[in-house]
Amino acid sequence: MRERWILAGVVGLVFVGLVALRVTSWGGLDQTALFYVGLPATIALLIVFTARPKTGMGAAMAVTALVLAMSGPLLAEGMVCLLMAAPLIFGIVALVTALCSAIRRGGSGSRHALLFVPVLFVLTLEGVGGTTILPRDGQGTGERVIAAAPHQVAAALAAPPEYGAFEALFLRAVPFPEPVRAVGEGLEVGDTRVVRFTPRNTLAIGDEPTPRHMELVVVESSVGPDGGRVVFDVAEDTAFSGWMDLHRAEAVWSADGDGTRLGWTIDYERTYEPSWYFGPLQAYATDLAAEYLAATFETTATEVSR
Repeated sequence: MRERWILAGVVGLVFVGLVALRVTSWGGLDQTALFYVGLPATIALLIVFTARPKTGMGAAMAVTALVLAMSGPLLAEGMVCLLMAAPLIFGIVALVTALCSAIRRGGSGSRHALLFVPVLFVLTLEGVGGTTILPRDGQGTGERVIAAAPHQVAAALAAPPEYGAFEALFLRAVPFPEPVRAVGEGLEVGDTRVVRFTPRNTLAIGDEPTPRHMELVVVESSVGPDGGRVVFDVAEDTAFSGWMDLHRAEAVWSADGDGTRLGWTIDYERTYEPSWYFGPLQAYATDLAAEYLAATFETTATEVSR
């Protein structure tokens, strides 16, 4: 019974800390490795040295699952990264628990385990004070060969597209905002698009769904009979700004046999740490987003060609 109360106390303290962190956004720590690596490491330490269940590993995993379940509603847009980070969090908990158990047992295993402590400490500090291991700037790319002429692809890009559901399992599994409709047309410099996304919902009492959108402005344009290139700057973003900074999107198309090859490139800046984990994940997600855009305009161009 005493161990149950200890576990309950640990969970309660962590929950209070998460609430305070979310409400105050103190130091932006909810976007650093201190949150995603340091938090599970702290949980593991508390469990191993205070509770006495059958195994420290089992207790640490159970409490981590409870903390993740409780913290999800508090993180709003951060919920996307929380789901993406779940394997990392459980992995860190397992690693720290195993290290602590080895140190407590003593012997040669204890000395080897101690070598990992400073490494883990350094990894935990990534993102605090702006530090990072990998570059924050990244690109996502995707392309399709479309059964339509280049001028038909240009016409599709100039018109508001009809967005469909995500096909990629990763985009469906993680609660990314989904585009619903777009307003605006044209491929001339200065032309704008406003893309509406599924609204943001929270668990706050009396809170109404918050609309989300992205405003794009054409800043470069070169359109010819055999292809072209158009660059959209992201003027405003309330859809993805909670977990990455989108800068621009570029569409390039050219004749390819009897069809047209359309490629999309999305430039962004990663805002979450640790970079060695979130970097590849955000790059993968952005690649899927670029492929989704290529598939969306493939559908629109095909309809134009009929």
